[in-house]
Amino acid sequence: MSWFQSLFSNDIAIDLGTATTLIAIKGRGIVSREPSVVAVQRDAQGQRRVLAVGKDAKEMIGRTPIGIEAIRPMKDGKIADFEITEAMLRYFIVRAHSTRTLMRPRVIICVPCNTTDVEKRAVRESAESTSAREVFLIEEPMAAAIGAHLPITEPAGNMIVVIGGGTTEIAVISLGGIVHKDSLAVGGDRMDQAIVDHLRRKYNLLIGERTAEQIKIKIGNCLKSPPPSSMEVKGRDVVAGVPRTVVVTSHEIREALTEPLQQIVRAVRGLLERTPPEISADIVDKGLVLAGGGALLTGIDQMLRDETNLPVLIAEDPVGAVVTGAAMALDDPALLRLVAVR
Repeated sequence: MSWFQSLFSNDIAIDLGTATTLIAIKGRGIVSREPSVVAVQRDAQGQRRVLAVGKDAKEMIGRTPIGIEAIRPMKDGKIADFEITEAMLRYFIVRAHSTRTLMRPRVIICVPCNTTDVEKRAVRESAESTSAREVFLIEEPMAAAIGAHLPITEPAGNMIVVIGGGTTEIAVISLGGIVHKDSLAVGGDRMDQAIVDHLRRKYNLLIGERTAEQIKIKIGNCLKSPPPSSMEVKGRDVVAGVPRTVVVTSHEIREALTEPLQQIVRAVRGLLERTPPEISADIVDKGLVLAGGGALLTGIDQMLRDETNLPVLIAEDPVGAVVTGAAMALDDPALLRLVAVR
């Protein structure tokens, strides 16, 4: 019956990220990359009504009138608002499965490796409320390792570092299981906040999170000697209270990002210290693999290479590695039994 139902449904993999939610469908690959943002409107009784989800909602951040709020329901890799997360999941699943609705889909959702049982149950129930036929959970570093085509089922050590929007997930994997893992609440959002704090301290300029993200993408780096580059940044003068424009350089943005990047380095080195000697020998030969949106930060592979003296590779599609790996697991029953969270 399960095989028959799979012929008429789109099995869905979801990377429910703090910054971005990615959707992949069996046989079609990644079909959606939307910001994890929901715009809601409150009525006179305080009830919330969803106005927009994804890109349309993100455009409203910092620009909403009274009564409308742009919410990011995920914070540091965890559900901060269950009701809005459920609405966001329902929107993405219904849209992805709209072409064939004869059978309900199977859904696999990626979760951080330090997620508690209560949080896992909440994620599962949120997905089940969207009429999914079956719901599976998989830890993000395991999914990323599969998506990066690492030989996770072999008796050899593999190390993966997933730098997402809200968290950085680090894991050492062997024989289809996680030997050691760590998760820290440092990711792209913390880097954006570091840029906001730097501009406020140095220039008395207040900027929003979207502007900070644009600065990080355009001139953000972690190179020892970054090439000279700069960009104009517009914000509000904290003292005068009027709009102002300043010019920031790639060198000072590198300095602003030092603290969150050093936290990631310390976590990687700490996990390496706990790794068994035989697996450490495998990692020396194969190195570690970077995935997640943070892997796109200029020079981050070189920085980790210098700090660990290990080869560092970036996954072919670092942003899509997690959801791609989850979709691959969903399509392989033996692999799914091995890696799914029980």
